[in-house]
Amino acid sequence: MSIRPDWWIRQQAQKGMIDPFEDRLVREGVISYGLSSFGYDLRAAPEWRIFVNAFNTVVDPKHFDTNSLVETDGESCIIPPNSFVLTRSVEYLRIPNDVMVVALGKSSYARCGIVANVTPLEPGWEGHVTLELSNTTPLPAKVYANEGIVQLLFFQGDAPELSYADRQGKYQGQRGVTLPKL
Repeated sequence: MSIRPDWWIRQQAQKGMIDPFEDRLVREGVISYGLSSFGYDLRAAPEWRIFVNAFNTVVDPKHFDTNSLVETDGESCIIPPNSFVLTRSVEYLRIPNDVMVVALGKSSYARCGIVANVTPLEPGWEGHVTLELSNTTPLPAKVYANEGIVQLLFFQGDAPELSYADRQGKYQGQRGVTLPKL
């Protein structure tokens, strides 16, 4: 398995792998997004689901109670201290059957105590990426929509016998912020 450089990512994007696609790294006045040397920086959409403890709800992935969330839209989001927010990527991805993608947090946010869950995107998967962000600090933390939020690394290898699409994965084709499914 090998990590793929910018020319390969650009080539795959022209085939619809990333939509919309920014063919350069946009940096001025924003947290960078777009094509980098060996990856692609996704942007956060202006859709936020903030975890709150207003109703003493238990967070259970088998029986998810939406009372634990406050939904808001906006160009930024304040994550409460020691809390968590969900958002999604602006970009819609279509992962080729011979590619595995890993989404990692950007260092600009990590240096502020904001941790993005390391998320794999399996061969054959497509959709908006639901992103999980934790504020590990005792202070409120701000994140921005339409700016870089995670970096994708692309690994190409042999296609598996059964792709995510072939086995009809439960998060296939997701749009918007997608909550846990059983």
